Amino acid sequence: MDRRLFLALAGASLAAPQPARAWPAPVPLRRLNLVNVHTGETFDGPYRDDIGPIGVAMEDLSAFLRDHHSGEKIAIDVGVVDFLASVMDAVGATRATVLSAYRTRETNAMLARTTFGVADNSQHIYGRALDIRLRSRTEDAMQAARAMRRGGVGWYPRSGFVHIDTGPVREWTLDGRGFGNLLLFGKPSQHFHEPIDVSAAGEFVRRNTGRPLTAADRLAIHRLLDRALGLPSGR
Repeated sequence: MDRRLFLALAGASLAAPQPARAWPAPVPLRRLNLVNVHTGETFDGPYRDDIGPIGVAMEDLSAFLRDHHSGEKIAIDVGVVDFLASVMDAVGATRATVLSAYRTRETNAMLARTTFGVADNSQHIYGRALDIRLRSRTEDAMQAARAMRRGGVGWYPRSGFVHIDTGPVREWTLDGRGFGNLLLFGKPSQHFHEPIDVSAAGEFVRRNTGRPLTAADRLAIHRLLDRALGLPSGR
């Protein structure tokens, strides 16, 4: 090629406007503002950036969401943290109160003896569950969480809190009157309609008569609880 023609073509190429490079839109930091009802501690800051979970923040969350009875902690599932952040965004909540997060098996067993609605194989044992309350719109948050179908969602209207976890998709309502609304994996399950109370001795009793539940009743309840709040047997 003629040298002068080559230089002319090269100069024209450099002078021509270059197409603008399309840079991806920046991903905003995901933040949480939480308070632990048992310890009074707070977590307020980002936990995920455009690369992924922020290691130091997840370590802080694991300490913040530790078993407050024993002080033990576990690596909290980032999926349940994302679930909570999405629920809060859906209802415009700026802060959530954490009532329960990680539990050791010992703590969970202790609670199961005295608290109606605690499963032997709870997702809390694995760091995959949170019980939370918002300043307002807690029931709306429950509805939003169920619509997302990202795991288990339990509603406790008498106590005013929501349980969320990253186990199988299922939902239940425990309002102190038995299992009036229990769905497992999106399908209706058997219901336990008998109103239940907990006696001063920590035993489950029938509200109308005060009589202890039969062994068959207790077994049925715990099977339902383990399927709803934990994982099904064999999984």
